[in-house]
Amino acid sequence: MTSLLHFSTSPTSLSFLRNKTGFRIPFQHRVRCNVAESLKFENGKPCTPMFSNNDVLASKSHLDISSNTNDTRLRIFSGTANPALSQEIACYMGLELGKIKIKRFADGEIYVQLQESVRGCDVFLVQPTCPPANENLMELLIMIDACRRASAKNITAVIPYFGYARADRKTQGRESIAAKLVANLITEAGANRVLACDLHSGQSMGYFDIPVDHVYGQPVILDYLASKTICSDDLVVVSPDVGGVARARAFAKKLSDAPLAIVDKRRHGHNVAEVMNLIGDVRGKVAVMVDDMIDTAGTIAKGAALLHQEGAREVYACTTHAVFRMIYGSDIEEI
Repeated sequence: MTSLLHFSTSPTSLSFLRNKTGFRIPFQHRVRCNVAESLKFENGKPCTPMFSNNDVLASKSHLDISSNTNDTRLRIFSGTANPALSQEIACYMGLELGKIKIKRFADGEIYVQLQESVRGCDVFLVQPTCPPANENLMELLIMIDACRRASAKNITAVIPYFGYARADRKTQGRESIAAKLVANLITEAGANRVLACDLHSGQSMGYFDIPVDHVYGQPVILDYLASKTICSDDLVVVSPDVGGVARARAFAKKLSDAPLAIVDKRRHGHNVAEVMNLIGDVRGKVAVMVDDMIDTAGTIAKGAALLHQEGAREVYACTTHAVFRMIYGSDIEEI
Protein backbone atom coordinates (compact mmCIF):
# COMPACT_ATOMS: atom_id res chain seq x y z
CA MET A 1 0.00 0.00 0.00
CA THR A 2 1.42 3.35 -1.04
CA SER A 3 0.39 6.91 -0.32
CA LEU A 4 1.41 10.11 -2.04
CA LEU A 5 2.59 12.74 0.40
CA HIS A 6 2.84 16.40 -0.57
CA PHE A 7 5.07 18.70 1.48
CA SER A 8 4.63 22.47 1.14
CA THR A 9 5.51 25.63 2.98
CA SER A 10 4.08 29.06 2.39
CA PRO A 11 6.20 32.21 2.68
CA THR A 12 3.09 34.18 3.60
CA SER A 13 2.33 32.02 6.62
CA LEU A 14 3.01 33.20 10.14
CA SER A 15 6.60 33.21 11.13
CA PHE A 16 5.74 31.34 14.30
CA LEU A 17 3.21 28.64 14.96
CA ARG A 18 2.01 27.29 18.22
CA ASN A 19 1.88 23.56 18.87
CA LYS A 20 -0.59 21.79 21.10
CA THR A 21 1.52 22.29 24.20
CA GLY A 22 1.59 26.04 23.71
CA PHE A 23 5.26 26.43 22.83
CA ARG A 24 6.14 28.79 20.01
CA ILE A 25 7.91 26.94 17.20
CA PRO A 26 9.75 28.81 14.42
CA PHE A 27 8.16 28.30 11.06
CA GLN A 28 11.36 27.16 9.42
CA HIS A 29 11.27 24.11 11.65
CA ARG A 30 7.70 23.21 10.75
CA VAL A 31 6.64 21.07 7.77
CA ARG A 32 3.08 20.71 6.58
CA CYS A 33 2.16 17.28 5.26
CA ASN A 34 -0.79 16.83 2.94
CA VAL A 35 -2.02 13.33 2.28
CA ALA A 36 -2.93 13.16 -1.38
CA GLU A 37 -4.72 9.84 -1.04
CA SER A 38 -6.53 8.38 1.92
CA LEU A 39 -4.81 5.53 3.74
CA LYS A 40 -6.52 2.22 3.21
CA PHE A 41 -5.88 -1.11 4.89
CA GLU A 42 -6.28 -3.72 2.21
CA ASN A 43 -5.75 -6.59 4.69
CA GLY A 44 -7.75 -5.08 7.52
CA LYS A 45 -6.57 -3.11 10.48
CA PRO A 46 -3.09 -3.85 11.76
CA CYS A 47 -2.98 -6.18 14.72
CA THR A 48 -0.33 -7.27 17.20
CA PRO A 49 1.03 -10.74 16.33
CA MET A 50 0.53 -13.32 19.05
CA PHE A 51 3.19 -15.90 19.90
CA SER A 52 2.79 -18.95 22.03
CA ASN A 53 5.31 -19.93 24.71
CA ASN A 54 6.39 -22.92 22.64
CA ASP A 55 7.26 -20.68 19.71
CA VAL A 56 9.31 -18.36 21.91
CA LEU A 57 11.18 -21.24 23.56
CA ALA A 58 11.84 -22.89 20.22
CA SER A 59 13.26 -19.71 18.75
CA LYS A 60 15.38 -19.11 21.85
CA SER A 61 16.81 -22.61 21.81
CA HIS A 62 17.58 -22.21 18.14
CA LEU A 63 19.53 -19.05 18.85
CA ASP A 64 21.42 -20.71 21.70
CA ILE A 65 22.39 -23.68 19.55
CA SER A 66 23.53 -21.50 16.68
CA SER A 67 25.56 -19.28 18.98
CA ASN A 68 27.25 -22.28 20.61
CA THR A 69 28.18 -23.85 17.32
CA ASN A 70 29.51 -20.65 15.83
CA ASP A 71 31.45 -19.41 18.86
CA THR A 72 33.60 -21.56 21.16
CA ARG A 73 34.84 -19.68 24.20
CA LEU A 74 37.30 -22.37 25.30
CA ARG A 75 40.87 -22.35 24.02
CA ILE A 76 43.70 -24.78 24.77
CA PHE A 77 47.26 -23.81 23.92
CA SER A 78 50.38 -25.92 24.30
CA GLY A 79 53.90 -24.90 25.13
CA THR A 80 56.96 -26.78 23.94
CA ALA A 81 57.45 -28.75 27.17
CA ASN A 82 54.98 -31.57 26.42
CA PRO A 83 52.97 -31.07 23.21
CA ALA A 84 51.89 -34.73 23.17
CA LEU A 85 50.10 -34.34 26.50
CA SER A 86 48.41 -31.17 25.28
CA GLN A 87 47.18 -32.94 22.17
CA GLU A 88 45.70 -35.77 24.23
CA ILE A 89 43.89 -33.27 26.46
CA ALA A 90 42.47 -31.45 23.45
CA CYS A 91 41.31 -34.70 21.84
CA TYR A 92 39.63 -35.77 25.08
CA MET A 93 37.81 -32.43 25.20
CA GLY A 94 36.80 -32.70 21.55
CA LEU A 95 38.69 -29.52 20.67
CA GLU A 96 41.65 -28.54 18.54
CA LEU A 97 44.79 -27.01 19.98
CA GLY A 98 44.98 -23.26 19.56
CA LYS A 99 47.44 -21.88 17.05
CA ILE A 100 50.47 -20.36 18.72
CA LYS A 101 53.92 -19.39 17.50
CA ILE A 102 56.84 -20.03 19.86
CA LYS A 103 60.44 -19.56 18.82
CA ARG A 104 63.79 -18.73 20.35
CA PHE A 105 66.15 -16.04 19.23
CA ALA A 106 69.87 -16.57 18.76
CA ASP A 107 70.60 -15.32 22.28
CA GLY A 108 68.07 -17.71 23.83
CA GLU A 109 65.19 -15.25 24.31
CA ILE A 110 61.69 -16.69 23.87
CA TYR A 111 59.14 -15.21 21.47
CA VAL A 112 55.43 -16.04 21.76
CA GLN A 113 52.57 -14.92 19.51
CA LEU A 114 49.00 -16.19 19.49
CA GLN A 115 47.82 -16.98 15.97
CA GLU A 116 44.11 -16.60 16.74
CA SER A 117 41.85 -14.33 18.76
CA VAL A 118 41.24 -15.13 22.43
CA ARG A 119 39.27 -12.00 23.33
CA GLY A 120 36.71 -12.90 25.98
CA CYS A 121 37.73 -16.58 25.97
CA ASP A 122 38.64 -19.01 28.73
CA VAL A 123 42.24 -19.96 27.92
CA PHE A 124 44.09 -23.03 29.24
CA LEU A 125 47.88 -23.08 28.84
CA VAL A 126 49.40 -26.56 29.18
CA GLN A 127 53.06 -26.21 30.14
CA PRO A 128 54.78 -28.34 32.80
CA THR A 129 58.05 -27.06 34.23
CA CYS A 130 59.95 -30.26 33.51
CA PRO A 131 63.63 -30.11 32.53
CA PRO A 132 64.87 -27.66 31.39
CA ALA A 133 62.81 -26.13 34.19
CA ASN A 134 63.95 -22.53 33.80
CA GLU A 135 63.25 -22.32 30.07
CA ASN A 136 59.85 -23.97 30.37
CA LEU A 137 58.89 -21.72 33.27
CA MET A 138 59.89 -18.58 31.39
CA GLU A 139 57.99 -19.78 28.34
CA LEU A 140 54.88 -20.26 30.48
CA LEU A 141 55.16 -16.74 31.87
CA ILE A 142 55.45 -15.23 28.40
CA MET A 143 52.48 -17.28 27.18
CA ILE A 144 50.40 -15.98 30.09
CA ASP A 145 51.43 -12.41 29.33
CA ALA A 146 50.54 -12.82 25.65
CA CYS A 147 47.06 -14.08 26.54
CA ARG A 148 46.51 -11.28 29.04
CA ARG A 149 47.46 -8.64 26.48
CA ALA A 150 45.13 -10.34 23.97
CA SER A 151 42.17 -9.66 26.32
CA ALA A 152 41.51 -13.25 27.38
CA LYS A 153 38.70 -13.48 29.92
CA ASN A 154 40.27 -16.16 32.15
CA ILE A 155 43.75 -17.68 31.97
CA THR A 156 44.40 -21.06 33.60
CA ALA A 157 47.99 -22.29 33.83
CA VAL A 158 47.92 -26.09 33.59
CA ILE A 159 51.18 -27.22 35.25
CA PRO A 160 51.16 -31.02 35.63
CA TYR A 161 54.70 -30.96 37.05
CA PHE A 162 55.47 -27.94 39.22
CA GLY A 163 59.24 -28.09 39.20
CA TYR A 164 60.05 -25.70 42.05
CA ALA A 165 57.64 -27.28 44.54
CA ARG A 166 60.48 -28.90 46.51
CA ALA A 167 61.84 -25.51 47.55
CA ASP A 168 58.79 -24.92 49.75
CA ARG A 169 60.53 -24.14 53.07
CA LYS A 170 63.84 -23.18 54.61
CA THR A 171 65.79 -26.16 55.90
CA GLN A 172 68.92 -24.11 56.53
CA GLY A 173 69.75 -20.49 57.08
CA ARG A 174 69.96 -18.01 54.17
CA GLU A 175 67.96 -20.24 51.79
CA SER A 176 65.33 -19.03 49.37
CA ILE A 177 61.76 -20.33 49.14
CA ALA A 178 61.66 -20.64 45.38
CA ALA A 179 58.17 -22.16 45.32
CA LYS A 180 56.72 -18.91 46.67
CA LEU A 181 58.77 -16.87 44.21
CA VAL A 182 57.51 -18.90 41.24
CA ALA A 183 53.94 -18.62 42.51
CA ASN A 184 54.30 -14.83 42.59
CA LEU A 185 55.71 -14.79 39.07
CA ILE A 186 52.80 -16.81 37.68
CA THR A 187 50.29 -14.59 39.48
CA GLU A 188 51.88 -11.32 38.38
CA ALA A 189 52.16 -12.55 34.79
CA GLY A 190 48.36 -12.57 34.65
CA ALA A 191 47.16 -16.10 35.42
CA ASN A 192 43.71 -16.31 37.04
CA ARG A 193 43.94 -19.97 38.13
CA VAL A 194 46.50 -22.77 38.38
CA LEU A 195 45.89 -26.48 37.84
CA ALA A 196 48.64 -28.73 39.20
CA CYS A 197 49.02 -32.45 39.76
CA ASP A 198 50.47 -34.04 42.90
CA LEU A 199 52.40 -31.12 44.34
CA HIS A 200 55.41 -32.01 46.46
CA SER A 201 53.71 -30.60 49.53
CA GLY A 202 50.23 -29.33 50.23
CA GLN A 203 51.37 -25.97 51.56
CA SER A 204 52.50 -24.98 48.07
CA MET A 205 48.87 -24.20 47.26
CA GLY A 206 48.94 -21.48 49.90
CA TYR A 207 51.79 -19.70 48.13
CA PHE A 208 49.45 -18.64 45.33
CA ASP A 209 47.19 -15.61 45.67
CA ILE A 210 44.89 -17.12 43.03
CA PRO A 211 42.79 -20.33 43.12
CA VAL A 212 44.70 -23.60 42.74
CA ASP A 213 43.10 -26.84 41.56
CA HIS A 214 45.16 -29.71 42.96
CA VAL A 215 44.46 -33.05 41.24
CA TYR A 216 45.96 -36.42 42.09
CA GLY A 217 47.29 -39.36 40.11
CA GLN A 218 46.30 -41.77 42.87
CA PRO A 219 43.31 -43.34 41.04
CA VAL A 220 45.51 -44.39 38.12
CA ILE A 221 48.02 -46.05 40.44
CA LEU A 222 45.27 -47.80 42.40
CA ASP A 223 43.84 -49.24 39.17
CA TYR A 224 47.28 -50.56 38.27
CA LEU A 225 47.72 -52.26 41.64
CA ALA A 226 44.23 -53.73 41.39
CA SER A 227 45.22 -55.34 38.09
CA LYS A 228 48.05 -57.16 39.90
CA THR A 229 45.50 -59.01 42.08
CA ILE A 230 47.63 -58.71 45.21
CA CYS A 231 46.02 -59.92 48.42
CA SER A 232 45.23 -57.02 50.72
CA ASP A 233 46.69 -58.88 53.70
CA ASP A 234 50.07 -59.03 51.96
CA LEU A 235 50.30 -55.31 51.22
CA VAL A 236 52.28 -52.72 53.14
CA VAL A 237 52.58 -49.11 52.03
CA VAL A 238 56.01 -47.55 52.48
CA SER A 239 56.86 -43.87 52.64
CA PRO A 240 60.40 -43.26 51.28
CA ASP A 241 60.93 -40.40 53.74
CA VAL A 242 59.31 -38.77 56.73
CA GLY A 243 57.94 -35.90 54.63
CA GLY A 244 55.79 -38.28 52.59
CA VAL A 245 54.04 -39.97 55.53
CA ALA A 246 50.76 -38.09 54.99
CA ARG A 247 50.72 -39.08 51.31
CA ALA A 248 51.47 -42.73 52.12
CA ARG A 249 48.84 -42.83 54.87
CA ALA A 250 46.15 -41.53 52.51
CA PHE A 251 47.25 -44.12 49.95
CA ALA A 252 47.10 -46.92 52.53
CA LYS A 253 43.49 -46.06 53.41
CA LYS A 254 42.53 -46.67 49.78
CA LEU A 255 44.13 -50.13 49.96
CA SER A 256 41.84 -51.54 52.63
CA ASP A 257 43.67 -49.60 55.34
CA ALA A 258 46.97 -51.39 54.71
CA PRO A 259 49.76 -51.13 57.31
CA LEU A 260 52.35 -48.38 56.99
CA ALA A 261 56.15 -48.40 57.05
CA ILE A 262 58.58 -45.48 56.90
CA VAL A 263 62.11 -45.29 55.54
CA ASP A 264 64.35 -43.12 57.71
CA LYS A 265 66.43 -41.17 55.18
CA ARG A 266 69.37 -38.94 55.98
CA ARG A 267 70.31 -36.57 53.17
CA HIS A 268 73.86 -35.22 53.00
CA GLY A 269 73.23 -33.01 49.96
CA HIS A 270 70.79 -32.27 47.18
CA ASN A 271 69.96 -35.35 45.09
CA VAL A 272 72.10 -37.45 47.44
CA ALA A 273 70.27 -39.78 49.83
CA GLU A 274 71.47 -42.29 52.39
CA VAL A 275 69.07 -44.74 53.98
CA MET A 276 69.64 -45.48 57.65
CA ASN A 277 66.85 -47.77 58.87
CA LEU A 278 63.25 -48.87 58.43
CA ILE A 279 60.32 -48.15 60.73
CA GLY A 280 57.72 -50.92 60.41
CA ASP A 281 57.49 -54.57 59.39
CA VAL A 282 57.70 -55.66 55.73
CA ARG A 283 58.88 -59.25 56.10
CA GLY A 284 57.12 -61.57 53.63
CA LYS A 285 54.93 -58.73 52.30
CA VAL A 286 54.54 -56.81 49.06
CA ALA A 287 55.93 -53.33 49.70
CA VAL A 288 54.44 -50.43 47.76
CA MET A 289 56.60 -47.32 47.90
CA VAL A 290 54.63 -44.13 47.24
CA ASP A 291 56.25 -40.84 46.28
CA ASP A 292 55.37 -37.77 44.24
CA MET A 293 58.38 -37.95 41.89
CA ILE A 294 61.45 -39.91 40.88
CA ASP A 295 64.30 -37.54 40.06
CA THR A 296 67.67 -39.29 40.22
CA ALA A 297 66.02 -42.40 41.74
CA GLY A 298 68.57 -42.46 44.57
CA THR A 299 65.87 -42.51 47.25
CA ILE A 300 63.80 -45.19 45.50
CA ALA A 301 66.78 -47.41 44.68
CA LYS A 302 68.28 -47.36 48.16
CA GLY A 303 64.87 -47.72 49.74
CA ALA A 304 64.13 -50.78 47.61
CA ALA A 305 67.45 -52.31 48.61
CA LEU A 306 66.62 -51.76 52.30
CA LEU A 307 63.17 -53.32 51.90
CA HIS A 308 64.65 -56.45 50.33
CA GLN A 309 67.15 -56.64 53.17
CA GLU A 310 64.26 -56.49 55.64
CA GLY A 311 62.54 -59.44 53.93
CA ALA A 312 60.03 -57.85 51.53
CA ARG A 313 58.80 -60.31 48.92
CA GLU A 314 58.19 -57.74 46.19
CA VAL A 315 58.72 -53.99 45.89
CA TYR A 316 56.66 -51.63 43.76
CA ALA A 317 57.55 -47.98 43.29
CA CYS A 318 54.51 -45.79 42.56
CA THR A 319 55.08 -42.20 41.58
CA THR A 320 53.33 -39.51 39.54
CA HIS A 321 56.21 -37.49 38.09
CA ALA A 322 58.86 -39.63 36.43
CA VAL A 323 61.66 -37.13 35.89
CA PHE A 324 64.34 -39.85 35.59
CA ARG A 325 67.59 -37.92 35.61
CA MET A 326 70.60 -40.27 36.06
CA ILE A 327 68.63 -43.46 36.66
CA TYR A 328 70.18 -45.98 39.04
CA GLY A 329 69.64 -49.70 38.56
CA SER A 330 67.31 -51.55 40.90
CA ASP A 331 65.11 -54.64 40.83
CA ILE A 332 61.84 -52.72 41.27
CA GLU A 333 58.99 -52.02 38.94
CA GLU A 334 58.46 -48.30 38.42
CA ILE A 335 55.19 -46.90 37.08
